[in-house]
Amino acid sequence: MSLMTAGIIVLMLMVSAGRAAADSGTRQPLRTVDGVDLNRYSGTWYEIARYPNRFQRDCQSDTKAEYALRKDGKVQVVNSCSQKNGRTKTARGTAKVADKRTNAKLRVTFFWPFHGDYWVIGLSPDYRYAIVGEPKRKYLWILSRTPEMDETTYQAIVEQIREAGYDPDKLIKTLQSPRNRQPAASSLSN
Repeated sequence: MSLMTAGIIVLMLMVSAGRAAADSGTRQPLRTVDGVDLNRYSGTWYEIARYPNRFQRDCQSDTKAEYALRKDGKVQVVNSCSQKNGRTKTARGTAKVADKRTNAKLRVTFFWPFHGDYWVIGLSPDYRYAIVGEPKRKYLWILSRTPEMDETTYQAIVEQIREAGYDPDKLIKTLQSPRNRQPAASSLSN
């Protein structure tokens, strides 16, 4: 390799690194909603779409989360999905409010001492849908009180997550089977 070719390669790498650093530096910090009423947030939420992640790689369909506010102020979390083999996968955890002013930032653990950020970054006024993310924008979920969401609402959420710095092209829609088409009783009162 000639010295000139090596110089061009080094220059290209430096320009690429500079662009990457500039891009990551221009992204605004992730914002949450102004407030979450945890009593209203409790109940059943169906996953409409998500970013792919390692802990849900076996989930084929029917993904949902059940939240229940405990007397100690923490939130009981039960996530479930149908796997490719037909079995139901369930994960039980606990969420602790990390921002008591808004209740929009929680720390969730399914296996102590490991935990993850759970930030409510979008929430309809009637608590019919929620958008959940985390500050590094590696994880994202679109949740609904019903197993289906109309396309107009979904597209409005897609635009909202784009504005929040997420890439909507990474979303994968979650299949909900006909047995889940009835809204959960616990979500009707919310």
